[in-house]
Parts: sequence; C-alpha cells; structure tokens
Amino acid sequence: MASKRGQLFVFEGPRGVGKTTLSQAFALQLEGQGRPCQHFSCLSRRKGSLGDIIHRLQHDAKSLGVERINSQSLQILQVAGHVEVICEQVQPAIEDGVDVVLDRYWWSTWVDGILRGVSKRLLRSILRPELDAWAGLQPTVLVLLDRPDISKTTRDAASEYAKVATQECEKYPVTHVVNNCDVAEVMARIDQQINGIKHARDGDSAPSLWEPTSAAPTVFSKLSPAKSSVVFDTYWRFAAARQEMFFKRITGEPPPWTVDSVLQTYKFTNAYRASDRVSQYLIRNVLYNNRDQDPNEVFFRTLLFKLFNKIETWQLIERKLGDVSWGEYSYDKYDRVLGRARAQGIRLYSAAYIMPSGRGAYGYKRKYRTHLKLLESMMQDDLPARIADASNMTESFALLRAYPTIGDFLAYQYATDLNYSTLTDFPEDRFVVAGPGAKDGIRKCFSEMGGLKDSDLIRLMMDRQEEEFSRLNLPFRSLWGRRLQLIDCQNLFCEVGKYARVAHPDVAGVSGRTRIKQRFRANVSPLAVWYPPKWGINDKVEDSITHVSVI
Repeated sequence: MASKRGQLFVFEGPRGVGKTTLSQAFALQLEGQGRPCQHFSCLSRRKGSLGDIIHRLQHDAKSLGVERINSQSLQILQVAGHVEVICEQVQPAIEDGVDVVLDRYWWSTWVDGILRGVSKRLLRSILRPELDAWAGLQPTVLVLLDRPDISKTTRDAASEYAKVATQECEKYPVTHVVNNCDVAEVMARIDQQINGIKHARDGDSAPSLWEPTSAAPTVFSKLSPAKSSVVFDTYWRFAAARQEMFFKRITGEPPPWTVDSVLQTYKFTNAYRASDRVSQYLIRNVLYNNRDQDPNEVFFRTLLFKLFNKIETWQLIERKLGDVSWGEYSYDKYDRVLGRARAQGIRLYSAAYIMPSGRGAYGYKRKYRTHLKLLESMMQDDLPARIADASNMTESFALLRAYPTIGDFLAYQYATDLNYSTLTDFPEDRFVVAGPGAKDGIRKCFSEMGGLKDSDLIRLMMDRQEEEFSRLNLPFRSLWGRRLQLIDCQNLFCEVGKYARVAHPDVAGVSGRTRIKQRFRANVSPLAVWYPPKWGINDKVEDSITHVSVI
C-alpha cells in the first residue's frame, strides 16, 4: 500500500517579516510532534548549487565578474533556482511522506518582479516553468506574514502580496499572520489559525497541527477560521461612503454629500478618528497652535480636554481663566468655574461616551471634582515623563490604565490622543483595544470569530483594507496616503454596528440596541482640517484644497 504523501506548508511575505525564523520554528514544532519534516528555502543556499550562485548574483554580482544584471534576467534566474529546489528537494520529500516547510514560494518572484518594474505579461511567461514544476502539488496552508514596523518600500511589497493572496486563496488556504510579538506567541497564533482551518474542514476538534493526509486540500474562506456576515461588506462600503462625504465637504461641495439614505438621516463619525470635529479641535487648538510643548504642559492640556471631551467646556475654562497651563493651575479656580457652569445647567461632559463617575476614588460626589483630582494625581506622580519614556503604546496604555476611573477603553483613547502630540510618537498599527461599541460591530460583521480575539479581527481589517476595497470595487480615498490605522478600524466597527441597526436590523450584536439616537444635520460652515505635523500630510491637505471655494 502506497505511503501517505507529505504536506507542504509555505511561509511567504516581504523581506524582514520573519519568514526564515518562523518557518524554521514551525518545522521544529512538526518534528517535535514526531512527524518527519524538512525545511527548505525556495532558493537553495547550499554551496555549489544554482540557488547559491543566483543569490550571489542578487547581492554581490561583482564577486562573480558580473557588472550588471537586468531585472528580467534576474527573475528568470530566480525561477530556475526555484525549479531546482522543487524537483530535487521538495517533490522527493513529499513523495516519501515527509512534510515540507518552505521559506518563500513563487509569489516572491511575482512581487519582486512587479516592484522591479517587470511587466505582468512578461512575468507570467517567466513564471510558467515554475508553475509547471508545481503542477499537482499545492500548499496545505500558506502563511502570509506581515509586521507593522516595516519600511514604505516593504509596505508596497506587502500590498502586492495581499493582491496575490486575494487571487490564490480561492485555490488553497491562505492565512494572514502579523508578526508583532515574540516567536512563541506568533507560533501559537499560527498554530491556532491552521487548526482553525482544519476544524472548519473536518468539523472535528483540532488539538494539534494537521495530521498527514493524501487528500487534496479543500478550499476555505480567505477569512478562515473566522466567518463573515453580510455586515462585513457593509463595513467597507460604509468606510468608503463616509470618507467620500468628508472629502466632499472639505472641498466645498454643497450637500447632500451621499445618496445613502442612512448616512443622510443619522450622524456618524468620520472614517478616520483624527478627522472628527473634537479630534480636530484637540490637535489644532489644544496640542499645537504655538502652545507650550513642555511634556508636563502637553499632558495636562490633553487630559484636561479629554476628561470632559467637550469643546465648549475647554472654551469655558479658557474664557474664565485664560491660557490653560499646569504652571498656573489651581484646583479652587477650576472647581469654581466648573461648579458655577454646572449650577447653571450647562453640560460639562460630551455625550460621545459615558465617563465613569469614580465616586469614592478621591472622596468627591461630583464627577468633575473627581476628574480634577485625578489629573492632579497624575501630574504629581510625574506621569507625563513616564509616558514620554515609554517604549510603545502598550506601555503608555498600561500607565494610564492604572489610575481610578480609567478602564481599558479610555486608556486606549487617551494613549491615542497623547500620540497625536509631541509627547509620544508610537506607530498606531501595533496595539488596539476594542471598546463596547466596536465589540458590538465585530459581532455583527462576523457570525463566527473562529477563536480570534476582538483585537485580532480589528487588525485583520487594517491589514486587509486595500484588498477588500479592491474586491468590492470601492474607490476608497485614504487620508492623503495614510492608511486606516487600528484606532480607525476600531472606530469603524463601532459606527457600522450603529449603521447596521437600520441597514441590517436582523443581524444581532451584543448591545441589544435597535435605534440610532443622533440625527444628521448638514453643516455647511467652512471646514479646515489639520493633522499632527509628524504625519507629514498637512502640505498635501493644503495643496488639495487650495483655490477651492468653500461655502
């Protein structure tokens, strides 16, 4: 009786995302389960092999006496090196019942060629011998790796890999994994997703990695192991439509700015959090606008503004007490101004989200007094300097989260607001916390989460945005080249959760809410947007709306 064939596990992705490290770790994991396994690179580095010579041509051609090699010739040589590995190593091992873990696939030749400017027509011809060599042998699973801290060039490569994934996931399982933590945690994530695919295929429990099988792989959803609902596509349509409304308003077009009846009727935030009215006021008037950039002053202004999250409250304090400054702060003065306003029936807090009262935390019954003392406590604990010294947003979040009245949601929001300032400069694509509204939207977008966490699914949306907009043929206009970040995708889940109450009333979330309270009223007053200077987009913003007549 013929022995079972081995399986092929492929690790792909741009340079620097950890393919070699993780593929080798995966091979060791298979061996640890007692399964025969071999790890190969798609371009052999064995001394004397064709792949070794090609690698030297790529990285040190002059050592071989070659002054220059053009892109087309290099792609042809890469294919020749790949065919060498397929025929001499991969195919024999699999026929002998040995699992193969492969570092890179033909995808790399395609993406590398695209980035080098080789035409797609020529690339298809160049790849033909390699695809013929792979005939009858497809990956059991292809793990597409990415990481948030890559360069723009590598991000361009990641975008091209995503396009290939969209096409190929219809032929064999492709799972996307972000390498943003230690090897053990990433390996656990890979193991979870692969087992999720097996569970979806077999409908049984999956305590370990796939058992060898001679059967051809079954095609699964590209989102496996999570399963999307009808609201998943609505998420992308909502984001594109809401962003289009934003652009129409800032360029002076008169309303209505959309044909979507739900968007015409109810109020929703922008696709990008930083474009919203309150965030714009914070960035322009509280953080910058020639204000003192001392860390203590930046932190004090930011938290004072965000604790109330209401522009009118900030303006009241400025009007009554002058320039807002920690150096000039007096609890008694602030208490007097806010107390009088409250006695007059003036609302001090925004209705955007509920601020915990913190009753008992500092011995006050009035919420605004508790928050003034909270801010004092932070300043006295030298929290601004500690956050400025934090190595990442996770640490900044943890420092904020340690204080009374601040839960996970508010700590993440405040860490993001501080990151708009000069106090910190963390990437916004590495850490996220789902708020209650986002969790409701996630449950509406995914009928099954497949064991993934809320944060995993938010990251999935950020990572897949270009291919999803492309799949739905949606002309999404980014923020002058800035992609949707984790905070934006988190907010979009919250907004689409509300939108679905009307558009998809039959799809249940977790909040139980069925109505949208706030109605939309078109504001045709002039709107000028401005973003943190470190983003490098303000010149683009100005250029795009210069000479446009705003109503």
